[in-house]
Amino acid sequence: MLNKSVAVVDIRSSEITAVVAERGVNNTFIIKSKFTHTYEGFAEGQLLDIRSFEVAVQSVVQSTISAVNEKIKTFYVSVPGEFSDVINTDNVISFSSMRKVTRSDVKALEDASFPKNDKIWRTIAGGKLFFVLSDKRKVINPIGMLTDSLRGRMCYYRCKQAFIDCVTNAFHPFASVTKINFVPAVHSEAMYLIAPERRDEYAVLFDFGYISSSFSVVCGNGIAFCESFSLGAGHIAFYLTEALDVPYEVATLLLDKVNLNTKEGAVTVVELYHEGKLYKFDANVLKQKVTEGLDLLCSAIDECYANFTEKNLDGKPLYITGECVGTIRGATDHIGNRLVRSLNIAAPNIPYYDKPQFSSLFSLIENALQDKEKSTLFGTLFK
Repeated sequence: MLNKSVAVVDIRSSEITAVVAERGVNNTFIIKSKFTHTYEGFAEGQLLDIRSFEVAVQSVVQSTISAVNEKIKTFYVSVPGEFSDVINTDNVISFSSMRKVTRSDVKALEDASFPKNDKIWRTIAGGKLFFVLSDKRKVINPIGMLTDSLRGRMCYYRCKQAFIDCVTNAFHPFASVTKINFVPAVHSEAMYLIAPERRDEYAVLFDFGYISSSFSVVCGNGIAFCESFSLGAGHIAFYLTEALDVPYEVATLLLDKVNLNTKEGAVTVVELYHEGKLYKFDANVLKQKVTEGLDLLCSAIDECYANFTEKNLDGKPLYITGECVGTIRGATDHIGNRLVRSLNIAAPNIPYYDKPQFSSLFSLIENALQDKEKSTLFGTLFK
């Protein structure tokens, strides 16, 4: 039976993955099918090759539909940070006298805060950072609290209409798919990877991607600040191609050869055999060039910290996740030392998938399952 399952498409900057999954025991998932296809990726908020994107989406979706041998009506599709933005609102509603807050009151505050769509952006989701009662108490859930006013800090996630159109066009050949739910990746990762008690007083999450990375300040059940930028392990590889005068494919393989935590001898050599040619590099020079590339990433993170002025984040750990956290051995230690901040690696707490490169996918699955469980009374995903 597939009526407890969800179908998701996770879009990263190097590959696209489609999964059909359902909830298992002890916060695990049952993966019924999983297909991945690489593509050209995106940068600066633009797909680098729309046709490459469409081919990748259609490949994984077709494989998924064939594997489950059922008509899938709904897919949940992640929206990378470069195709989304976060709008924070701060509104107040007042009551004629002291009374308990109801769900209708929270809904009224949400409706008053909801941003308007335009030709460029479409609002796809929302979150709640915190609420403030008339006695100045800050709470995450105000329902049932006694007050004569309610202030709400909300966040809303918008997706570029151009990205929505590309995804919709890619799904066009699949007549059985009647609904696409767009899920902001920065939100689903934050809610899944960071415990509620850590989110109550702000937490910082950095997603280290291949071409694109995202920096988010998380608060309550929403995002207080988010910036995405086109820097990642792929750019470090490109930096090596120029610095060492090697093909890009060789540079990407060199990233796996580097260990920034080791101490090399004066004449230590790194050798790489690729397509019939032997490449030799001074290990110390190679590590220096990789750290220079990482320092560019650290500078971008430092700028994100500087741009968030709402609260002092000193002393709070930086949670780091993403597909490229494990690409360069010793990279997280270098980033932590360079930023002078403690780093915590965030990953799914799931056997066999407890690595940062799976964070985006399982965050999306969890978001989709929660949404499905809330709407069970209104129908099932599969016919």
